[in-house]
Amino acid sequence: MNSLNGKVAIVGAADTEVGVVPHMGATQLCVDAALRALDDAGINKEQVDGLITCNSMAEPYMYHAEAIAEYMQIFPRYCLGVGTGGGTTFSVLHHAASAIATGVCDTVLITMADSLHSGLSKEQAMAMQASTGHQQFEIPYGPTVPAFYALAGQAHMAEYGTTPEQFAAIAVACRKHANLNPAAQKREIITVEDVLNSRMIADPLHLLDCSLISDGGSAVVLTSAERAADFKSPPVYLLGVGEGHSHEHISQARNLTTSAAAESGQRAYDMAGVGPSDIDVAQIYDCFTPTVLIELEDLGFCEKGEGGAFVENGNVELGGSLPVNTHGGLLSHCHPGNPGSMFALTEAVAQLRHQAGGRQVKDANISLVHGQGGILSSHTTLILGRDKH
Repeated sequence: MNSLNGKVAIVGAADTEVGVVPHMGATQLCVDAALRALDDAGINKEQVDGLITCNSMAEPYMYHAEAIAEYMQIFPRYCLGVGTGGGTTFSVLHHAASAIATGVCDTVLITMADSLHSGLSKEQAMAMQASTGHQQFEIPYGPTVPAFYALAGQAHMAEYGTTPEQFAAIAVACRKHANLNPAAQKREIITVEDVLNSRMIADPLHLLDCSLISDGGSAVVLTSAERAADFKSPPVYLLGVGEGHSHEHISQARNLTTSAAAESGQRAYDMAGVGPSDIDVAQIYDCFTPTVLIELEDLGFCEKGEGGAFVENGNVELGGSLPVNTHGGLLSHCHPGNPGSMFALTEAVAQLRHQAGGRQVKDANISLVHGQGGILSSHTTLILGRDKH
């Protein structure tokens, strides 16, 4: 089987400012992220011949990638706009890697941004959320997105005895990491009690169990492994990638406590030739705290049903056996919608370059990055390495 292991490298990575950014719209943030990543790679836009973007909710275009290319005056050989969730945000990396490996293009810029905080009214945001779900079997009952994820949390509690305190430990760990990240939207230290005392949103999810609403953008530059040494910043290699898709609507999920992360993770491990014990640091999609716990189990970092004990013992904090979401994650760093998972990718690059400052994981050489979209629906796992494996 032809494999992408070691064929391409990330040679540029950058984020915009995040949180509440009223002075920049979604398109401006997307371009700002792109220019920052190009600067990090030490190249100009004329050297880019591939472009991938994610459509914006606040400023959508029918042909988003083409619109951004026009805005930046880039004339790519390969151009792709995706309207996608957090899981398949990462699948564009293997599309870009395949384009590079097959000679379709040489250097791909992936840039994504949105303005969910400043660019949407509360009414627009609620209308968008209300449209999530199956028109016949879900929406008539009035569930919100947090309620859909609360179903998974309740199922895990019922089947394995997981507690709200254990879910809360994930939010606490993310906030500890955000406290060390000057760019994070929320940096104030919180406790398990703070999480449990925050407003109930959808039982068992309290406000602090839920991700943020943010403005922001993030971008990376990819090229072939052979060309990677010609760029300014240290390369980070793509070692493995895998996808898993189990359902679209949560009412059709075969299982509420096991996700297709089990399939995407195994496929990524197989391509990379590594296993869970080889991972030094992980960035795992954390739209809500139960999501992280389920994904940790499905990705093989602990047995099914043991996620609660794993997270409450400090294993996911800096200094633990598997530091998770070292930038603060969607829970504390930022979450501008579909592009939110890109910040996990740029954080993984910073960790593997050993440039993460006070939140640096010592001797980090291999990172797992996992995203999911929909309601635990579509999953993509990346394995990245400081060196070719």
